[in-house]
Amino acid sequence: MTPAARALLRPQPVGLAPFPASHLLVPMSDDPRAAHALSSFLSGDFDCEVPDEWRFFAAAARGETVAAVACLAGDDPLMAFNQFVLQPSAEQLTAIGAGPNPTLAALARAAAFAHGLVDDASDCPQLDGELRAFVLLTVAAARIERDALAEAAAALESAVMAAAGKSPLLEALAIVQLSDTTTALADATTAENADRDPATLLRRALDLTAGTRLPLLRAEIWMKLGIALQRSGSGGDRRLLIEAIKCYQQAIAEGLTAETAAAAYGQLQNNLGLAYLATPTREASDQLRTGIAVQSFREALRVCDREQDPETWASVQMNLASSLQYLPSSHPAENLAQAVEAYEEVLQVRTKARDPVAHGRVLLNQANALAHLGIFKPAIEKLAESMKLLSWYGHDDEAAAARDLLAEIEARQDELRHPDRPGPATVG
Repeated sequence: MTPAARALLRPQPVGLAPFPASHLLVPMSDDPRAAHALSSFLSGDFDCEVPDEWRFFAAAARGETVAAVACLAGDDPLMAFNQFVLQPSAEQLTAIGAGPNPTLAALARAAAFAHGLVDDASDCPQLDGELRAFVLLTVAAARIERDALAEAAAALESAVMAAAGKSPLLEALAIVQLSDTTTALADATTAENADRDPATLLRRALDLTAGTRLPLLRAEIWMKLGIALQRSGSGGDRRLLIEAIKCYQQAIAEGLTAETAAAAYGQLQNNLGLAYLATPTREASDQLRTGIAVQSFREALRVCDREQDPETWASVQMNLASSLQYLPSSHPAENLAQAVEAYEEVLQVRTKARDPVAHGRVLLNQANALAHLGIFKPAIEKLAESMKLLSWYGHDDEAAAARDLLAEIEARQDELRHPDRPGPATVG
């Protein structure tokens, strides 16, 4: 006779621990430590004293899979499910799916998708609360893999509703994913959804994660909120851009550093620099933002790996060079010379063979810096190459900008050759 499954504790801490512990289920326990342990789990703290029958979960959350398997006691369906989560096989998946428990069958398929045993996931309306929310998160992940973003967003909305009041941290995770998917959907369709405003969603996620033991999650949410606000303020909305800057600073305060998450930290510093540059200037002190932006780009480059991610590195380097060109300073020539060198490094990544249009744009910017230094001969050579590339590939406006700059240089050269001849000079 098949043993009966142990009674499930509710709410379950599903989706909160690192994978594969995120998919484990814990049984009911009469141990007096259970209440405190469950509260800790639901807040993202997995380093706490646990009942003996939960030791497998604590070990798995620490990444000790072998120890977690050794802690699994009994041969009832719940323990068989947890065995499958930690050591999956197609045979076990078939056995659980053929069993009488639709809850375990649905959650086993979600775990199988995460392990790569199956390539799709499906909703299970028989589930409720955090369990259904967790399955719906898996459904959304499967839809995102197929680029079915509208279906993914609908699944995530249902997941948010299912987790509400049951698992605040899981609800917050679903909200963050919904925000990301909404942004991607808007990019794909060029249509915003007012009912899913990313900034509103992310503020709600911050409220739900207050007091949790996952500071890096909150740092990530603060960063995402900054990105959403910067995106909304991209037309020059000073209020939104200043608010975005504060969000980035809060993400750093919450623990997002080069040591804790280098790639995200580099992205944050680059975005922070761009936000400083984009914020409209109202008073003289605002000009200091360009200097702060330069510092942000330099900090981003400190953690950005040129070999591993050359395009990201090149983008940040371009931002640094452009900001150096316009940095208010008592030694502008030195800044311009640094900009020229920075552009030269970018040209080694954005080569003519790899991306002729990007190469032409870098040449145009570098020529501008050279012209302001009065180094006209190489500036003219670079502009000629820039015009050729941009024209060939149909970027007529940028080719015209290169042509205009060339005309300005020629006018300036003529003025230097004939200082007594009247005429405007706009370069230098």
